Amino acid sequence: MFITKKHLSRRTVLRGVGASLALPLLDAMVPAGTALAKTAAAPKMKLAFIYFPHGAIMLPGNDQWTPEGVGRQFKLSRILKPLEAFQSQLIVVSHLGNKPAESAAVHAIVPGTWLSCVHPHDGQSPNGGVTIDQMAAAHIGQDTPLPSLEVKTEALGGGGSCDRNFGCSYSGTISFRTPSMPLPMEYNPRTVYQRLFGRGDTPAERQALTAQYDSILDMVSADSASLQSRLGPADRAVLADYMESVREIERRMQKMEHQDLSSLKLPPTPIGIPDSFPEQQGLIFDLIALAFQANLTHIATMMMAAEVSNMTYPFIGVPDAFHPVSHHQGDAGKIEKLVKIQTYHSGKLATFLRRLAATPDGDGSLLDHAIVVYGSNMGNSNAHDQYPLPTAILGRGCGKIKGGQHLVYPEHTPLANVWLTLLDRAGVPVGNVGDSAGEIAEI
Repeated sequence: MFITKKHLSRRTVLRGVGASLALPLLDAMVPAGTALAKTAAAPKMKLAFIYFPHGAIMLPGNDQWTPEGVGRQFKLSRILKPLEAFQSQLIVVSHLGNKPAESAAVHAIVPGTWLSCVHPHDGQSPNGGVTIDQMAAAHIGQDTPLPSLEVKTEALGGGGSCDRNFGCSYSGTISFRTPSMPLPMEYNPRTVYQRLFGRGDTPAERQALTAQYDSILDMVSADSASLQSRLGPADRAVLADYMESVREIERRMQKMEHQDLSSLKLPPTPIGIPDSFPEQQGLIFDLIALAFQANLTHIATMMMAAEVSNMTYPFIGVPDAFHPVSHHQGDAGKIEKLVKIQTYHSGKLATFLRRLAATPDGDGSLLDHAIVVYGSNMGNSNAHDQYPLPTAILGRGCGKIKGGQHLVYPEHTPLANVWLTLLDRAGVPVGNVGDSAGEIAEI
């Protein structure tokens, strides 16, 4: 048999007078007789870490999170029931704990230690651990305009999210680029949209503003070259750090210029923060999906609600504030309200998963090429403990994840074992994560 199919470079563009247009992935870009997965055009792994505060109802005799059954024969619990359509791609891991997150500070450090499994040092300035999303961003996030995207749905929670020994650095984010650099999480959909697609409300406005910023970067580069010769060693080091930041901005902008977004149906630029909390959550999820679809980033972290959240949920029959309800003290009425809130959150996640599953990505869907983690760094919210931790994994992870399982391990198995395993499945080589003791082969 003769194979005569011509092969186009993945970087082929349509050229005209003074213009070029990037092409989407075409069959002709895959060499004849070669599987897509073995080419440079292969879809890239997407990672999403979705955090919910105040744990889940996993009480003895009233466990509304843990599935019934072990292995591949399991029945979803009430809180996880909204994810039923994705059970074949779902892994629930039971008996996980995060000992490094244990502290009297509780809410002040719980979010910021979820993805690092490192106990922070005392002090008002941050000094904790690098989170796994940023480990992945450093290794597989450099080929996109944004190495990672950090978002949340509320600005701040109620009181008690700061601590005299640890400050306020760990309560408002789940992402740390370095032990001393927490990454801010944006909650305004308009700001997130403009970060992804550029400032301005129309394509023409965004193009004009991008050109303007390009010229500013050129001016800064030229001025810095002439300034270097007139500075002392210390000032040159400061300027070098500043220019490194400028170069990072320029790198992102150059990648943005080569993104072909013509196939995307972009929604109008959001006006701001919606009055409706469900709409706010939905917009943030939609922006993550758009960012994945447009290859603007492959790594996202999201807080579904703020730590110590005072958000109310009258739209599901719970007019009470989230955090006070989480201190249920065994009261059956409060527990029922908390279960409703937690089940509602799972439903919002399911809507996000449906969008990923319906969005083509190479030879599959975005969900086929994603690992989505859904969990909390708190077990029983009334006791403020870090065992057992509700943890679920969804998506096929480019064929690297063995879905459709309820895995039960010895009590207090380190949560960090899961993080180490997921980094390995994503192709991120690290020796260990926090207090990890090894990978989990079954995932």
